[in-house]
Amino acid sequence: MNNELIINSTSTEVTIALVEDGKLVELNNEKEDQSFSVGDIYLGRVRKIIPGLSAAFVDVGYERDAFLHYLDLGPQVLSVINFTKNTSTGKNPDHLLSNFTIEKEIEKTGKISNILTANQWVMVQVAKEPISTKGPRISTEISLAGRYMVLVPFEDSVSLSQKIKSSEERTRLKKLMLSIKPKNFGLIIRTAAVGKKVAELERDLHDMMAKWKSLHEQLLTAKPPQKLLGELNRTSTILRDLLNPNFQNIHVNDHGLYEEIKTYLRSIAPEHENIVKLYRGKENIFEHFGIGKQIKSGFGRTVNLPGGAYLVIEHTEALHVIDVNSGLRSKADVNQEENALAVNLEAAREVARQLRLRDMGGIIVIDFIDQRNAANRKILYEKIKEEMKKDRAKHNILPPSKFGLVQITRQRVRPEMNIVTVEKCPVCDGTGEIKASVLFIDDLVNNLKYLLKEQGEKAIKLRVSPYIYAYLTKGIISIRVKWFIDYKKWVKVIPDPAYHFMEYHFFNSSDEEIKLT
Repeated sequence: MNNELIINSTSTEVTIALVEDGKLVELNNEKEDQSFSVGDIYLGRVRKIIPGLSAAFVDVGYERDAFLHYLDLGPQVLSVINFTKNTSTGKNPDHLLSNFTIEKEIEKTGKISNILTANQWVMVQVAKEPISTKGPRISTEISLAGRYMVLVPFEDSVSLSQKIKSSEERTRLKKLMLSIKPKNFGLIIRTAAVGKKVAELERDLHDMMAKWKSLHEQLLTAKPPQKLLGELNRTSTILRDLLNPNFQNIHVNDHGLYEEIKTYLRSIAPEHENIVKLYRGKENIFEHFGIGKQIKSGFGRTVNLPGGAYLVIEHTEALHVIDVNSGLRSKADVNQEENALAVNLEAAREVARQLRLRDMGGIIVIDFIDQRNAANRKILYEKIKEEMKKDRAKHNILPPSKFGLVQITRQRVRPEMNIVTVEKCPVCDGTGEIKASVLFIDDLVNNLKYLLKEQGEKAIKLRVSPYIYAYLTKGIISIRVKWFIDYKKWVKVIPDPAYHFMEYHFFNSSDEEIKLT
């Protein structure tokens, strides 16, 4: 499998596309003003206890208080509370836990009012980003993720991923990590650790301990609400979790981010440093690599399959329904049962991709085409499980019911990725009324003249639809050439297929949009 990352960086956000064998399978968006990410650790203040919900609301600096359920406290919450209190009051000046007394684990069926009180300071970690009108969901089970392992303070054990099948390798890793881990720190060994040398594993552990030390230093003087430790940015997190020998290229269009990624790869996987490539083309990087078209075709209500079948996808707050339709997919020489199986297997592959692409979470119900043959239903079930193995999110799949429905629960830690695939009417701009099209160029020229003459902009980039681009640049003495004669400044005109017919925007030399009021 050939994996690639295509990274489109702008002044306000970074969009990361994961491509497997030329097909878009994941799309991540990280805005510069996004303040809450899964894995971030905060010092919060308990606002209120809700005994009926067995939960508490905690102020971590978000407009809505974060939600902390009793089941998210974790068995070592008393140790976390003591560590937070002692460190913030100066009684615990050392970040190591060798002299720290681990408290007794709490009961699984206890009451949150026996653990937390209003206005209490508590160290928490974001488990789910704010979704819709809800604040972040948090936990007091603190963990720090590395490339090969996860560091868990206030534990003293080593556990391994169930995906590590070799008993010899499991024994080797467990003995090794038990011998080098600090006291009162637990470790969860990830699949990526298989076959790694002692030096690589020690370096990863050292990096995580350095993070813990930084968190401790922040906690010494912190006042709630305050971030103590931020997770890696989305790009680095994806590289940390996904990077493997199948990665062929990482294309990025921003020089600063290019250097940042190379530096990060140099620290975790020097052998992969040369796969990072700076894109210098004039065309939008997503358009150049065919990502833009895949986004438009992959996020609509209807998703077409290569064989002529199609999916219809509907969303609610916590439930997603996917209907499989055979469409034009029917063969005269194939019976109905075989045709249904062929369509369902093709749909299963696309459903698994859609769940990753849109990052759909909660309950997903798929209405496959009815199959009477039990053996065929089993084949479909195994196919879905096989395709879902590529999904990093925790999920559970139930076998097809007698009605042909397959139910999947999938972990949701971030808001669902939602891309608008319909375009505004190129004539009325969605209003139902239009300005006289003969005045369009006059309007554009007046704004251009204002920016060049009155605002004194030294360099202007004009983004327009491909149709308007052709109109402005055609001919020996084009409209753009006439602008150069009139204003003594060259206007760079850039076609953008994502723009509707009469849409245009001005940008300065730093690629920041110039807002016209």
